[in-house]
Amino acid sequence: KNLITPGILFEAFNFEYFGPINGHKLNHLIDILNNIKCLNEPVLLHVTTKKGKGYSPAEKNPVYFHGVGSFEVNTGNCIKEKGTVPAYTEVFGNTMVELAGKDDKIIAVTAAMPEGTGLTKFAETYPERFFDVGIAEQHGVTFAAGLATEGFKPVVAIYSTFLQRAYDQILHDVCIEALPVIFAVDRGGIVGDDGATHNGLFDLSYLRSLPNMVVMAPKDENELRQMLVTSLGHNGPIAFRYPRGRGTGVNISEDIVPLPIGKGKVLKEGGDILILAIGRPVCEALSAHSKLAEEHNISSTVVNCRFVKPLDSELIISLAKKIPRIITIEENVRQGGFGSAVLECLNDEGITSFHLNRIGIHDIFVEHGPQELLRSKYNIDASSIVNAARKLVNQC
Repeated sequence: KNLITPGILFEAFNFEYFGPINGHKLNHLIDILNNIKCLNEPVLLHVTTKKGKGYSPAEKNPVYFHGVGSFEVNTGNCIKEKGTVPAYTEVFGNTMVELAGKDDKIIAVTAAMPEGTGLTKFAETYPERFFDVGIAEQHGVTFAAGLATEGFKPVVAIYSTFLQRAYDQILHDVCIEALPVIFAVDRGGIVGDDGATHNGLFDLSYLRSLPNMVVMAPKDENELRQMLVTSLGHNGPIAFRYPRGRGTGVNISEDIVPLPIGKGKVLKEGGDILILAIGRPVCEALSAHSKLAEEHNISSTVVNCRFVKPLDSELIISLAKKIPRIITIEENVRQGGFGSAVLECLNDEGITSFHLNRIGIHDIFVEHGPQELLRSKYNIDASSIVNAARKLVNQC
């Protein structure tokens, strides 16, 4: 009786239990709320609802309508964006399936987000190697740590904003033990239409502070694939973060070459401005490079830094000595992020004769809105780099 009667458990903890109540009968629910608010004891009100109630397509497909984009009202069918460029999440999911076919030690772990993290195909292809731990990110990370101790290669795919929930487990169960757990950090940067709670603007800062952790971010789809392979070959905690949305449209290479840990790459050369970029903003930096040259006669060196930790200190220091006007750009908060890492690097080397402008999110929470609009509003796009470069050239 105690196991099947609603409320018995809560009453054992001295809660006044009411329910289950049909949450769609609003008048009844309001009456109950008005009555129980007068009680002086702890109260637990158990309300049940049906996801998508009143809209048949949503009732039949609650998973899809959890975080829905544009759709046809009459049918509920998704209105797909024009174009054939795959999303970063899709590239990640397909690459996981591809690599798992060659290595039976690869395990996928997610927290109630198999569709959102692109792992549906992996789950269908390798069900015995796929684990959805539910809305329990902390357990997922510790579970992955346990898998790593047994020689498996766990890939934990979680949105940046939700990985914050498991910070303690990342620190104590993974990093202190230096276990080879791979963190695929989806929705890194401005997420946009998913709202303020889903923006992934803190991961570069909170992950790079952890000893033993490697942190990187790809500039395009191919580099995402390379970073996954790099992670699988690394004997320690490692994370790569990638944005929401479609990739850049580069041709996907069949051969996936791992990256040397902690090494960036010079993409463009010029002597007036040094632009150090990480992740998606590398594309903005390349666009700014062209605009500066064509419209303002300013030459710039653009570096795809790839790694926030460890930084390519040797490359950054050598370039900073030659080009003292420096811009860093990241889709992350400025506090403790990529730009801060560059400043620390130069300070530790004793370099003082430089002028540096850090482009990133200031000390605020970014609101809901289209990604490109928010990037423009918060000055983390190509135009912002151009303006910062012109200002540096005029001042220094």
